Amino acid sequence: MDNGASSYRRYLDGDDNGLSEIVGDYKDGLILYLNQFVNNVCVAEELTEDTFFRLITKKPKFSGKSSFKSWLYAIGRNAAVDYIRHNSKLVNIPIEEMDICISDRKSLEQAYITEESKQALHSALERLTPDYRQVLWLVYFEDFSNREVAVIMKKNSRQIKNLLYRAKKSLKAELDKEGFIYENL
Repeated sequence: MDNGASSYRRYLDGDDNGLSEIVGDYKDGLILYLNQFVNNVCVAEELTEDTFFRLITKKPKFSGKSSFKSWLYAIGRNAAVDYIRHNSKLVNIPIEEMDICISDRKSLEQAYITEESKQALHSALERLTPDYRQVLWLVYFEDFSNREVAVIMKKNSRQIKNLLYRAKKSLKAELDKEGFIYENL
């Protein structure tokens, strides 16, 4: 059984440690995933908090049709979509907070991306279209299956398979431009 699902069930039964385990296990990955949408780590952190807040206040039912992680990421994705819908493209952030946001993003990325080759890969990913970046991130960084990615991205499995193929091809082209040496994509 998925650890997140059992932790969530324990939380629903009154054990607050279950929620603490969920936050500890999924917070960093969810922040980086949501940052793909908003391109601002401070906003991604707020959206992650909103995602966990929804678990606390609304206590949505986890049906078990997908993994707990994909269900949680779908809730986070919905929070990001809501945020984008309700906010303009220009977000005013005070200068004082910009340094904090930049340092937070760098420290969070460094925790996830440590080796030089991974940083080059991450840089190439940023140049891809949002759908390509998202599908590659979910499959290769978050270890979701194509079926789980289809649930998160609200597409069917065939669309995900095709999107993943095109995304890998595009990523390979980006890496080739830089003269990147890779084993397998």
